[in-house]
Amino acid sequence: MPQTPGLPTVVIVGRPNVGKSTLFNAIIGQRKAITGDEPGITRDRIAGEAVHRGRRFRVIDTGGIIPDDDALIPSEILRQARVALDEAAHIIFLIDGRTEITAADRDLAQMLRRLNKPVTLAVNKIDAPVRESLTADFYSLGFERVVPVSAEHRLGIDELLDIATEGFPETEEEEEEPAGERPRAIRVAIIGRPNVGKSTLLNALLGQERAIVSPIAGTTRDSVDERMVIDGREYVFVDTAGIRRKGKTRLMAEKLSVVMARRHIRMAHIALLVLDASEGPVGGDATIGGYAHEEGRALILVVNKWDLLNVRQRREYEAAIRAQFRFLEYAPIVFLSAKEKRGLKGLLRQIDRCWESFNQRVPTGELNRLATTFQLEHGRRIYYMTQPSVRPPTFVLFMDSDEPLHFSTERHIINRLRERFGFEGTPIVLKVKARH
Repeated sequence: MPQTPGLPTVVIVGRPNVGKSTLFNAIIGQRKAITGDEPGITRDRIAGEAVHRGRRFRVIDTGGIIPDDDALIPSEILRQARVALDEAAHIIFLIDGRTEITAADRDLAQMLRRLNKPVTLAVNKIDAPVRESLTADFYSLGFERVVPVSAEHRLGIDELLDIATEGFPETEEEEEEPAGERPRAIRVAIIGRPNVGKSTLLNALLGQERAIVSPIAGTTRDSVDERMVIDGREYVFVDTAGIRRKGKTRLMAEKLSVVMARRHIRMAHIALLVLDASEGPVGGDATIGGYAHEEGRALILVVNKWDLLNVRQRREYEAAIRAQFRFLEYAPIVFLSAKEKRGLKGLLRQIDRCWESFNQRVPTGELNRLATTFQLEHGRRIYYMTQPSVRPPTFVLFMDSDEPLHFSTERHIINRLRERFGFEGTPIVLKVKARH
């Protein structure tokens, strides 16, 4: 979606792995009055818009910054982050509250102070009142405003945004969507190894329907979003082509491929993993599919160049896919030829089915009736079961203890849920809590 011009910008910065993306998602996802969450990147930045107490603003999630690191990825991330910082109205400096202050933290604090811009130090992973005392040490970094938060558990976010958006102009806030309302557009990331036909597939989809609403260019040439409407349903397709650049080492290209693929997957609802039928499934395909699984995204395996195989080869290929992707047994397989524009309508139908599964809710009564049939480990007991969220479908089992389930038990429960309710194309998340 095109960015709203003239909005004040809040930039999230910090060392790698302190929870910046989780905080970004908490800010973007905490209110329903969201106008967009397009990936603006590029290996380093994701931009979105949100509203807090009637104040609309832009949020930028930067890559992990390591000042004075000469490695190519950190230096490129730092360069891109500085571009974002130049336009920042407020900076959120995120730090891990469970670790000691590092030299990198101090260097980054010094760099931020030199900018002479408003900075709030957010101390992350403070998920209980007893931990709030840990924030006192972080005042030594020299920032007046220090706020304890838990991005994962959505704690302290309102207090943080009260400070970050102070003085931002209030806008006429759009009517909020009812709780649980689905996003207006289905975001679909087209992922896969280089040269498997991702761009050809995107062009075929767009050319077939000729219903593009607007092209959305990323901040670099690394990614392009295409928005289209088919039969009244809106889709945003993200093509991850162009992530390997000439002049970079093979190792660097691989690192950038991983960074780009994971960023696009994180911002999507559904991932299309494109496979090349002329090569057969390889380990790299499974690795990329694993990223979508780990991020909890719906997934479809798209076998391209299918027209190059005979009937026997097709059967063998399908068997090879299922053997290679055992952990993705829930992912449907779609066979098509992007170049010949064959199989595209079947793919769109499958996207719609996976979208329904991704958003599916099961009534608590039905869940608990099914729970009585689960075969549990000796001595374990489920008192009751709920589904607190969708995208992906997530279930909480209240049991005699919070000890994790054995892998085989977890698999059994997930299989029973699929047998009873479907959930085609989407991972299922199980959480165990002790009944108090």
